Parts: sequence; C-alpha cells; structure tokens
Amino acid sequence: MTKEEYIKSLIDSLKDVKYIMPDDIPNIDLYMDQVTTFMDKHLKSSKRYSEDKLLTKTMINNYTKNELLPPPTKKKYTKEHMFLLIFIYYFKNILSINDIQSIFNPLTERYYGEGSSVKLEDIYEEVFRLEKEQTDALTKDMIRKMTKAKESFPEVTDQEDHDFLTVFSFISMLCFDVYMRKHMIEKMIDQSLMGDGFDKMKEAVKKTDVKTGAKKAGSKTDIKKPDGKVDTKKTLNKPETMNKPETIKKPETINKPETIKKQVTNPVSEKKS
Repeated sequence: MTKEEYIKSLIDSLKDVKYIMPDDIPNIDLYMDQVTTFMDKHLKSSKRYSEDKLLTKTMINNYTKNELLPPPTKKKYTKEHMFLLIFIYYFKNILSINDIQSIFNPLTERYYGEGSSVKLEDIYEEVFRLEKEQTDALTKDMIRKMTKAKESFPEVTDQEDHDFLTVFSFISMLCFDVYMRKHMIEKMIDQSLMGDGFDKMKEAVKKTDVKTGAKKAGSKTDIKKPDGKVDTKKTLNKPETMNKPETIKKPETINKPETIKKQVTNPVSEKKS
C-alpha cells in the first residue's frame, strides 16, 4: 500500500468514527464511576492510544471547579451533565479552558435545568444531526486537499522525495485549516459571546497599563504647546511635596533656647531689684 492509498484509507475511516447518540445516554442519574465507564466505552474509537484516558474523576472535578460543569446533585450526574461532558470532550482538543468557559456560561445559564423552553437534550440532538451531515462534506474536502497536495512540487523527480513532500503538504493544509477555524472561533468568543463586557475589560487593562507606564517613566511629562512644540516639564510626586523637611522641623522652632533662658533669668532680675 502506497502512502497515498494509506491516507485515503484514513480519510474513509472517518466515516466510522463513533459518536454518542442521544438515545445511548441513560435516563437515570449516574455516579462518577459510572460516568467515566460510560464515556470510556462509547468513545474508545476516538482514542489515539489504547492506554489514553478519555475522562477521569480529576477531570470532572476540575470542570466543576472551573464552572464548566454544574455541580452534581447528591454526588450524581444527570443526563444534562452527560451532554455537557461530551461537548467538553470535543471542545477541549481545540479550545482553552477559558474559551470553553466563555461558551458554557451562557449555555448553562439559559438552558440547564428546569424552566427553559429549549432543553440541553434538544441542543445536543440538533448538533449531533449537523455533525453527521458534516462528516461527508469534511471527507470530500480532505480528498480535494490530498489531490492538491499530490500536484505540488512537480519539479521533484525523485519518487521518495515527492511522496514525502506530498504528505507534508497535506498535513500543512490540514493544520492551516484547523488554525483558521480556531482563529474564527476565538474571534467569535471575544466579539460576540463575551460582548461589550469583554471590550470594557480590555479597555480597563489598557488604561491601567498606561498609568503604570507613566508612573514608571519618572516625573517627566510632555505638554504640547499651541505652536506645536513639545515642552517637557518636571512633575513632583504628591507624597514627596506633602512630606517636606520644613514641616517636620516646625516643632523645633517653638521651643527655642532663648525663650527658655528668659523664663529662668527673669525671676532673678526681679529679686535683685
């Protein structure tokens, strides 16, 4: 089997990637051990190595600690918890914990628990349907990329070199594709999901940096004159002007030696007279 045939077989195998179907998730609450066992059983086809751990107790506790996952009820995890854990499993391979938190906070606030017209189960089922549709499209896109990579480096005549560069080109195109998609997701998180609050936070950080920089720069401040010239003035820090040495020495001037001497000699002079 050539490298090209091997890559095509890998692309075809993507159609066999197993997903956790909505009906596979139990309708009863599960303890943590049952949750990890369930995930390991249904997602084992996505393991890179057989010894890989898909979900551990430590991971689940960290997700709860970082507010990605609502805390369990009496140490049991509901079906809604399972939906969120599956989303986290896919998201964490691409996004940071902070980015996932930015997505999950509004998601859980709106749709977790009772009282929402749209349930997390409805969201999971719809997303699952979209993912199944995307599998065929992604497979065809990879085949197009592989064909494009094979056409690269036409000047290379050595077959071994050409095969290597074909694989390298294919990997590079896939990486660039992932990079662009990840960049798009991060932009959407920063500008849409977090909204004005995030912009205000960035502006506040920027202002703080400017103030800190001005303070560290010393006491020189550039002032633009009406004629366009810049005048550099020396500014004094307020704490220094408030604690002048003169103000500290004032009590010494009140108890001058002359006044004390007068108080002692006056009674003597009065007795002589």
